[in-house]
Amino acid sequence: MNAIEAHNLSKAFGTRKALDGVSFELPEGAFLSIFGPNGAGKTTLLRVLSTLARPTAGSASICGIDLKESPNEVRGLIGMISHASMLYPDLTAEENLVLYAELYGVADPQARARELLEAVGLSHRRIDQVRTFSRGMTQRVSIARALVHDPRVMFLDEPYSGLDPHAVDIFDDLIASVRGDRTFVMVSHDLAKGFALCTHALVLARGRVVTFAKKEDLDFEDFAQLYRDTVGMGVS
Repeated sequence: MNAIEAHNLSKAFGTRKALDGVSFELPEGAFLSIFGPNGAGKTTLLRVLSTLARPTAGSASICGIDLKESPNEVRGLIGMISHASMLYPDLTAEENLVLYAELYGVADPQARARELLEAVGLSHRRIDQVRTFSRGMTQRVSIARALVHDPRVMFLDEPYSGLDPHAVDIFDDLIASVRGDRTFVMVSHDLAKGFALCTHALVLARGRVVTFAKKEDLDFEDFAQLYRDTVGMGVS
């Protein structure tokens, strides 16, 4: 079964089409990297697939469940990591995770919170307010938050934004440790980084799919040239 299917997805804001007939199918366990210039529709596509925005036209499904018909069921299958932490700064790391675990109906919220803080290497800071954390530490708690209900599909919207090299290494290790059979969809401006991580690559420009292909069918240099030719940007 495919983890994600999109069929002629469109999203308009007034007369401007942020998405214009986007279609692709992504198998379970894949890692899709989405590239494109600012305004290409990358974040809009992620917002539609994660049920944060409704498409103007077209359809999409997550693990066979239609986004329009059963958005609440879809939300139970997905997790989101972005440059925005989605954490409450005045709560402790543990309190944040317990809150999200309760919202998702996790059986033992506190045990799950502590398990995840151990997994991301922050159990020693569990009773500290998130506002006292570095950017890298906050992102690690964000990963724990996104995993609290054990989602099958993970959406990553520029997750490396603002991370220093050491924090990037930690983030990479954490993502590798939780990949398993999960499906990942990541928006990135870093062509080399996104290409290295992916199993599939998608380039958007002006809300349309320029190319969608398996990584094994792509040569990086040719892909980079295609990227430059079609969206007018070089490798980040």
